[in-house]
Amino acid sequence: MTTATSAKSMADRVRDLVADEIGAMQHALLRDDPKAVATLARLRRGAGKQPYQVPDMLGLINMGPLYDAFDGRPPGESTLTRAEDAVHVAMTMWALHQQSRSTGMHQSHRTDAPCGLGAAVRRLVAERVASDAVLKRFVRIGTAPDLPLLAQRLREIVLLLRDEDIVLDYALLARQLYQWQWPQGPEVVRRAWGSSFHAYRAALHGDRSTDAPGSGNPSDSDTTLKDAS
Repeated sequence: MTTATSAKSMADRVRDLVADEIGAMQHALLRDDPKAVATLARLRRGAGKQPYQVPDMLGLINMGPLYDAFDGRPPGESTLTRAEDAVHVAMTMWALHQQSRSTGMHQSHRTDAPCGLGAAVRRLVAERVASDAVLKRFVRIGTAPDLPLLAQRLREIVLLLRDEDIVLDYALLARQLYQWQWPQGPEVVRRAWGSSFHAYRAALHGDRSTDAPGSGNPSDSDTTLKDAS
């Protein structure tokens, strides 16, 4: 029997898993729940590192939904590895971003409140004097040859976002990090981040065009990312 979860693409499973995990933990953190605070600290130690480098994180994130069958067949090993790596990077970056913050640093992207990576960097550029340095870091993320190096470079941006209390949609980011790892994925994701950056700039000037990124429904395909956030 096909469940609602198994009918989803893996990209959407990754997005939804991160949204659920961070949503619950962020809510608990804002209530000063000791268990959530301890979990955040453990997650934070994994920021910029690969999962096998941080044994303390084993079992910390519920990866179960990723393992549900597709049309009666379990996901392939390469698909699961990419999915788990994307979840790991997104969750640990959020933990780094959330450190010592009294408000939630994960916020869902909306057309009227863009929270994709490009939009967050655009806000950062507007807030900081050294905007050229920020843009160079953003470009370096886009040119990373693999996910481990991308994660290291993303960590630099996340620290800057934390300094300015700029929120980010980590569920959307997780989906894009999964997409990144497939053939032609980096090109698609770079285009999405660039569109997000320019769309937020247009929004700052009052342009609420109906075809702005994020105004439609995200694609369910693992090979196409139409939400340009």
